[in-house]
Amino acid sequence: MFSMFILVLSSRESYAQSAAPENHDSALAKYRLTIDSLDNALVRIIGEREKIVREIGIYKAKHNVSVLQSNRFQQVLNRSIAAGKEQGLSPEFITRLMNLIHDESLRLENEIKRK
Repeated sequence: MFSMFILVLSSRESYAQSAAPENHDSALAKYRLTIDSLDNALVRIIGEREKIVREIGIYKAKHNVSVLQSNRFQQVLNRSIAAGKEQGLSPEFITRLMNLIHDESLRLENEIKRK
């Protein structure tokens, strides 16, 4: 009888252990789907932003305006840092992110200017 009790307990433990990863994986899968969706939205929004950057590049090239506008970038960065703080994001992260986006924007504008 005691060995049967141990067998039942043992099978319950193995069921709980085998069921837990499935529940764990299922919860992670839901989170990951949400992350994937948000990542797609981020890429789409950055793509839309870069389309506007191309338009700005065309305007600057036609009107002989310098590609680099340091004061404008500082305004964008300050506004982004403030918005990031509201979302719980560190100023360092926002600064790195915006510098990457700005570098790509400058690359695109310079490419347009050379044409």
